[in-house]
Amino acid sequence: MRYIYTLLCSVLLLLSCGCGKEKKPRLVMVTNATFPPYEYVSGDTIDGIDPAIVRKIADALGYELEIQDMSFDSVIAAVQSGKADIAASGITVTEERKKQVLFTHAYVIAEQAIIVKNDSPIKAAADLKGKRIGVQHGTTGDTFVTKNICEPERFANGPLAVAALKTGKLDAVVVDGEPADVYISQNPGLVKLPEPLTSEEYAFAIGKHAPELHALFNRELYKLRSSGELTSIIRHYKEINSADKTKKYQSASFRDRLQESIYINFIKDGRYRYLVRGFLITLQISFFAVLIGLVIGFGVAVIRSTADSTGKLKIADFLCRVYLTVIRGTPVVVQLLIIYFVIFGSVNIDKVLVAIIAFGVNSGAYVAEIIRGGISSIDKGQLEASRSLGLGYWQSMRYIILPQAFKNVLPSLGNEFIVLLKETSVSGYIALADLTKGGDIIRSQTYDAFLPLIAVAVIYLAVVMFMSYMLDLLEKRLKRNE
Repeated sequence: MRYIYTLLCSVLLLLSCGCGKEKKPRLVMVTNATFPPYEYVSGDTIDGIDPAIVRKIADALGYELEIQDMSFDSVIAAVQSGKADIAASGITVTEERKKQVLFTHAYVIAEQAIIVKNDSPIKAAADLKGKRIGVQHGTTGDTFVTKNICEPERFANGPLAVAALKTGKLDAVVVDGEPADVYISQNPGLVKLPEPLTSEEYAFAIGKHAPELHALFNRELYKLRSSGELTSIIRHYKEINSADKTKKYQSASFRDRLQESIYINFIKDGRYRYLVRGFLITLQISFFAVLIGLVIGFGVAVIRSTADSTGKLKIADFLCRVYLTVIRGTPVVVQLLIIYFVIFGSVNIDKVLVAIIAFGVNSGAYVAEIIRGGISSIDKGQLEASRSLGLGYWQSMRYIILPQAFKNVLPSLGNEFIVLLKETSVSGYIALADLTKGGDIIRSQTYDAFLPLIAVAVIYLAVVMFMSYMLDLLEKRLKRNE
């Protein structure tokens, strides 16, 4: 009876598992959430016109929506490579972009607006000649200004360009019309010129490998427009973003203004959590990348030193030279994008792991040359003496040469690890919310460039000082061992 009872329980358990709800297929949307009212970070979610429209369509099609925040100039590449299903980031339809992706029907007609200071002599588009103009990199405003006016100053997002305008670094900023209204509502000293620079259409971008999804989106988009729901969504987000959502600093004393600024940037809506979460991601990437860099660096350094001293391992030495040339000859951000969009383009892999691999491989090239320099600094007589005592070549390297080399290059290794920590600030290109990205999110909500940047800088500085302190302790301990 006991066995029958166990069997019945097992069958019921299997049936209960089988009767559970089927998991919805996932739809990945990529955006640059610094573009209100179209997309922005609100609390722990990404909200705005584009996310609201895509959520409606995803629900109608039976998808579970996942939204990823990344650099604007990476969103098209994400859908091209299959890393994302749809890009929705206030994307203007152009002939060049049509060659890369499939565009849905346009859901809004937008304009490129000109923002200037209240007392600016610029009153129309014709006055922009010879002026310092700021744009968001990769946007149609960037393209239009470059082709028709002058070479602009390019920024990662609109809030950074507006901050530069406020401080007098620019004479004008060219951004999309609705975001321009939001920026002006948050900055009373700025105005939008009545004459737009140009007009354009916004649409969602879908990879050319997914024509079925493209057709489904067009169908649902037509339904939203016909029912009037599309107009309601757009009006709703324009209204809630047109109001001044941040309290201006009217306090009499500097201390009160500072307290108010700290509250708005870090306390209000729990914005400090962006920095906390970003800091943890930065530490995670840096720690494991350092380990990978040490392993790769030691291996390459030993191979190259062995080839130089014995003439052996020629093929391995050639491969190491190629690796060093390629890695040291290309920027780390380019390597990160290649690894994410090309090497792992068709693989669903965790972005933190991608960043660890990219920064670890990059660091390994520099660690290898540092350690090779340390090996070369050891007198050759020590290797000959150890060999004469009966130790093999690899034993001599392990017990005699490498320990001394490591001690000699410890300051240089410490400097490389500090550089690696700061290099992780480009992780936002692949939608990783690292420490620097956390500061960007706060700036996009408060339009205050000072405190978020200072906070990020102080956190990096504190970590670097701690690393330097620990390296000093290690150096002193190694000196005592002498």
